[in-house]
Amino acid sequence: MSTEPIPNPVVLVIDDEIQIRRLLRITLEANGYKMIEAANGQAGLVEAAMRRPDIVILDLGLPDLDGVSVLKRLREWSQVPVLVVSVRDRDDDKIAALDQGADDYITKPFSTSELLARLRVARRHAQPSDDLAIFQCGELEVDLTTRRVRVKGQPIKLTATEYTLLRLLVRHANKVLTHRQILAEIWGQHAMEQSHYLRVYMARLREKIESTPSRPVLLITEPGVGYRLVTTDE
Repeated sequence: MSTEPIPNPVVLVIDDEIQIRRLLRITLEANGYKMIEAANGQAGLVEAAMRRPDIVILDLGLPDLDGVSVLKRLREWSQVPVLVVSVRDRDDDKIAALDQGADDYITKPFSTSELLARLRVARRHAQPSDDLAIFQCGELEVDLTTRRVRVKGQPIKLTATEYTLLRLLVRHANKVLTHRQILAEIWGQHAMEQSHYLRVYMARLREKIESTPSRPVLLITEPGVGYRLVTTDE
């Protein structure tokens, strides 16, 4: 009786220092990991979307995007464990990374034994997730990695707030989100009673993505409660 071999865990390293990437490749591959790499933040986000790694090692000092910005973008659609590896050792930098969803933080220079231990801990604590890179529902397509929205194949231009609202509904598709939940998520705790904000932006969003905004089939109002994005296969 034969069994399929367990695939090696895939680690995506996002770091612009080639020497660090070489060191990590030697260390990781000698310890049963498979490594893929990216030298900047944009390339790292593409690799994360295309390759779906088991864990990400992320440097903060990248040439195009700050590492915290990369982390924030990644967390819009993925819960892959992220270990930040950086020369920045100030508490403020660590807190910023952890607040944006990093699982752990280690400063350079580091010992390979400590790095491997941190990777093992991050993988043990990883939760199964249904990562979503591209959401499709009827004529609506939302690419959460590039923030591009299309309706009937045509690009739709959304403001930052409109996109944030749509992304929130997409991530909770078919679930009712209360007015207070949405307001707190997008405008902050201070705005939880300002439901007119939400009505205005929901109307704008429907104008852009619904075929008949006055009779929406995607962005549904739950009277007195909130809103829900309904998929066609509900």
